[in-house]
Amino acid sequence: MSLLSIGLLYGGVTLFAMFIGMPIAFALGAVATLFMIAFMPHGSVDTITQNVYEEMASITLLSIPLFILKGAAIGRSPAGRDLYGALHAWMHWIPGGLGIANVFACALFAAMAGSSPATCSAIGSAGIPEMRKHGYSPGFASGIIAAGGTLGILLPPSITMILYAVAAEQSLGRLFLAAIGPALLLVALFAGYAMFKFRREYRAALAQYKLTGAHSELLRVDTLTVYDKFALLPRVLPFVILLTGVMVALYGGYATPSETAGLGAVLALALIASIYSVWTPRDLEPILIATLRESTMLMMIIGMSLLYSYVMSYLHISQSTAQWIVSLELSRWVLLAAILLMVVVLGFFLPPVSIILMTAPIILPPLKAAGFDLIWFGVIMTIVMEMGLIHPPVGLNIFVIKNIAPDIPLRDVVWGVMPFVALMMLGVVVLCIFPEIATWFADAIMGPK
Repeated sequence: MSLLSIGLLYGGVTLFAMFIGMPIAFALGAVATLFMIAFMPHGSVDTITQNVYEEMASITLLSIPLFILKGAAIGRSPAGRDLYGALHAWMHWIPGGLGIANVFACALFAAMAGSSPATCSAIGSAGIPEMRKHGYSPGFASGIIAAGGTLGILLPPSITMILYAVAAEQSLGRLFLAAIGPALLLVALFAGYAMFKFRREYRAALAQYKLTGAHSELLRVDTLTVYDKFALLPRVLPFVILLTGVMVALYGGYATPSETAGLGAVLALALIASIYSVWTPRDLEPILIATLRESTMLMMIIGMSLLYSYVMSYLHISQSTAQWIVSLELSRWVLLAAILLMVVVLGFFLPPVSIILMTAPIILPPLKAAGFDLIWFGVIMTIVMEMGLIHPPVGLNIFVIKNIAPDIPLRDVVWGVMPFVALMMLGVVVLCIFPEIATWFADAIMGPK
């Protein structure tokens, strides 16, 4: 059988296994094992366990369960609600300040928890009812939270970026630093749109009030005293200090990513114990179970994805595909556009973890040959995968929003997130024109590559 036939069969069988509903980890592992039996020496099957173990025996991957524990501790406490409340109190006077507060709350919570679903759930459970109470349309309110939640895979500590660093063999610290500028760019774009959309809805509500006398909650003005504002800070500041301390330890070179993750997890547990009295076994049980469940799922996907990539490499599928892409002699920007389009299509069906581990052996060599900075591309790819979290048919964050606000029609949620998808596309274009947004901070802290 020709190499082309084997490659097409490999991809086709993989898609078939996923479409029939087989869990991603088992689909990848089963396909890899099947092709090992069919096309590789029979003795290779005996090395499956060894191969998976060796691929996963990475000190960088050790940080994943620890970051998940840190995120679960914060996500399953009232920290998100308190963070949102404090930002709302301090920003309510700005036009659209409630929407902007939700964007900022999502960004800060994502940086503490490192999880998109956790961010959506923690901030959305408080933010969506509050925005709707103040007259925001259901689609607008849900779109803000769903899009803000995507920052969980861009802002450090991002599990997606940890996996990209491993797959691309790039510095995790440099990648984390490179994500900060683009994340701030997206926060600014989201906040700007929130203000713009609020002004439109406010003007429409005001015109309706003048015409018919119908009062809208959008026209209501909240008044909070300075005491009210400062009273909300004591519960929020410790978590902000935790975030700052973790960043300083990681970027200052005082600790490795794994040590930073462990320190962050311990401190997060200490904070929720001291602030919210979450310390009894009954209180900690859901946090530990959620951590074990998500960590096991992710590590299974990682292990099977690495086995899948190993088989693909052994059969020369990835190398031949990469060489074929290079032989097309596409201009570097056409090549980048084609690869990003492929990532978008894969995002219709697959989570970011699988996309990275399955495509890295194929797309990274041509990109490197075309002269692209793989750190910069990691940020671009992450933003594109963020779109997959909020566009159909998978759109994980869409379904998280639907779960916490079941009375909002799915159609309204989808239409509410589409402007944010467009803003992410705009962000990618801006980063292509001005790549320094992603590279300057890492170069300033760690020196040029």
